[in-house]
Amino acid sequence: MDTYTLAAAGLPALGWALHSGLLSRRLATARRDPLTGLHTRAGWTTRAEHLLAKNPGALVLLVDLDDFKAINDTHGHAAGDAVLTATAQRLTAWCGRHGIAARLGGDEFAAIVTNLSAVNLFDLWSALDEPVEHQGHVLRVSASVGHCHRDQLPVPLLTDALSAADAAMYAAKGHGRRNTH
Repeated sequence: MDTYTLAAAGLPALGWALHSGLLSRRLATARRDPLTGLHTRAGWTTRAEHLLAKNPGALVLLVDLDDFKAINDTHGHAAGDAVLTATAQRLTAWCGRHGIAARLGGDEFAAIVTNLSAVNLFDLWSALDEPVEHQGHVLRVSASVGHCHRDQLPVPLLTDALSAADAAMYAAKGHGRRNTH
């Protein structure tokens, strides 16, 4: 084969390789929240289902920021973004190597943790309750946290765990802000 024939045969393969790489990068980007860098619901669900299936003692959490709209309305959306970013960093640090966190949308986050002896819910609550500084303002932040242990579910599916964590989160909100249930 001559050089021209080899080049002509290789160009489509090179084009497909470049196209595949771009699509892979776009898919990975779509599964990450651009503001916080956390997994989105789609990116997190697959990993969380896998972790839940393999870890009978796993803990599933839902986190909802309290009065988040007031932060946006009072201090602007850039301040709200700073709070979301800080929340993501705090949740990620709390999970550490023992789980994964996600931003489900708006001011709602989720996490799954597989090694409960390595984490403490009070530590998470304390971290989420820390103020956030933004452009010279100290923003008071609080969150309601609901959780569900996988082994407490009759059927250990992620959807059931999220529903139970959601119910627990709203029970915590019913007890007043800055609660964990």
